[in-house]
Amino acid sequence: MGKITVTPCVKDGKTIEGLYVIEPAVFRDERGYFMETYNQRDFAEAGLSMTFVQDNQSCSQKGVLRGLHYQKQYPQGKLVRAVRGSVFDVAVDLRVHSDTYGMWYGVELTEDNKKQFYIPEGFAHGFLVLSDVAEFAYKCTDFYHPGDEGGLIYNDPDIGVAWPIPEGMELIMSEKDRKWGGLSETFRFDR
Repeated sequence: MGKITVTPCVKDGKTIEGLYVIEPAVFRDERGYFMETYNQRDFAEAGLSMTFVQDNQSCSQKGVLRGLHYQKQYPQGKLVRAVRGSVFDVAVDLRVHSDTYGMWYGVELTEDNKKQFYIPEGFAHGFLVLSDVAEFAYKCTDFYHPGDEGGLIYNDPDIGVAWPIPEGMELIMSEKDRKWGGLSETFRFDR
């Protein structure tokens, strides 16, 4: 059962290596729907061989912006999706030897479109909640290490993320997320 559609992320004519939008097959009938959100065989057939070790889920209200986060010594790949509601999800390439270093990519993830976003190790990650409430679930390739956190300010002009912030929306952010530095000051992955 299953099967997935895997689309490499391309921005400004450049493919961002390792970054993918993944769409699972959704089987609908009068009862509702069924889908496999992760199937190791389907991922392997698509050339994706990551191993996940931790699942996380959060619930946030409209206007919450989480990120942009990464771990320095224990980088995490993340397979993310919106279980309920809608988020604008963003990844920023921090791999110093990458042709797309400093480039961002964003995708709207909703409970209706059922898209997933795979962000590999070496990227900063964050999201903005667009719906009244959003439940956000993700699988990680490494464990969370509290002392290893890093971050990138969401509005760094050197990156220029085009967050879809509607007029009048007040962002709700943690104090920590308001204090991250820009790309010129942030950690660079040398892998």
